[in-house]
Amino acid sequence: MATATVSRPQDRLTRWAIVIFLLLAVGGLFYVKWSPLFGKALIAASKHSIGASIVSGTAAAPPAFSLAAAWDYALAYGADIWTAIVLGLLLGSAVQTLLPRDWLLKTLGKTGAKSSTLAALAAVPSMMCTCCSAPVVVGLHRAKASPGAVMAYWLGNPVLNPATIVFMGFVLGWNWALLRIGVGIVLVAAAALIGNRFATHELVPQAATQAPLQAVDSDQEAPANPFLAWARNLWRLTLGLIPEYVVIVMVLGAARALLFPAMSPALGGSLLLALGLAIGGTLFVIPTAGEVPIIQTLLSYGLGAGGAGALMITLPAVSLPSLVMVGRAVPARLLIRIAVLVAVTGVITGLLALALHI
Repeated sequence: MATATVSRPQDRLTRWAIVIFLLLAVGGLFYVKWSPLFGKALIAASKHSIGASIVSGTAAAPPAFSLAAAWDYALAYGADIWTAIVLGLLLGSAVQTLLPRDWLLKTLGKTGAKSSTLAALAAVPSMMCTCCSAPVVVGLHRAKASPGAVMAYWLGNPVLNPATIVFMGFVLGWNWALLRIGVGIVLVAAAALIGNRFATHELVPQAATQAPLQAVDSDQEAPANPFLAWARNLWRLTLGLIPEYVVIVMVLGAARALLFPAMSPALGGSLLLALGLAIGGTLFVIPTAGEVPIIQTLLSYGLGAGGAGALMITLPAVSLPSLVMVGRAVPARLLIRIAVLVAVTGVITGLLALALHI
């Protein structure tokens, strides 16, 4: 009886932690993603556009390398994603402390297909860009989710984003949307497989899945109050990720002209250009659905289906800032494999677009 009486306050605290997490996830996603993206879908349906390219505006080429180009891009990009990155930090720190650890281990901690599939399905309504989902990916990894589940959630967010696919259908054509769905599913599955193959041993011992819930602070035991651990993790996650993130975004903003050359019909059909765009798209950073107006603008200046297909996959999937952010927790060797997978998939997508005469 004494043991049961002592455990009740902790049980209530655990239940409140779960409720707070669910309210944060649902309320935050509604405010940051679901509501504004629904409004943008209506615009896409009526105007067949969701705005100008964040890379070059309405021009054929981005601005030349300069500090002004870096600052302008950082401001435009930051204005688009700041609410999502705040939500990502809140959820990334909360997933380590507010959700029952034993449930997370049983659900996402195994290296089989089930954990990876559940993680990919959870990514679909999340709809974050690769950088804004990075804090959640770090949190999942520190909460001992399997590498396959972590990679499936990370790439599933931008690649399987249903809003982006709808925008693509209305703006670029439904053939592009169908290609995105097919290639996106294969890419997420391949990333999960690579992640699970990377795991050299079973990450979740049977005893761990049966252990009582304890609040966890990064890689060590935290105080029993999960809300105190959440605040501490949030502070550390923010300090660890945001400064370098801002710097890399500015560098990429300045280098836009190097990654995306001036487009013309004479250049647009080159397979060598498609390869270059696949590499540039893998490195460059964009907000959610930013690839749609970028591709629309470049197509209007002569970009061929090969280059458009390469950008359709590589631009949203990963970026240099997100790779660096996730690298705070995930081994670099795994991230290099994922980046190569994304670039190669981009080239293959471009070839498919050419073969299908999209």
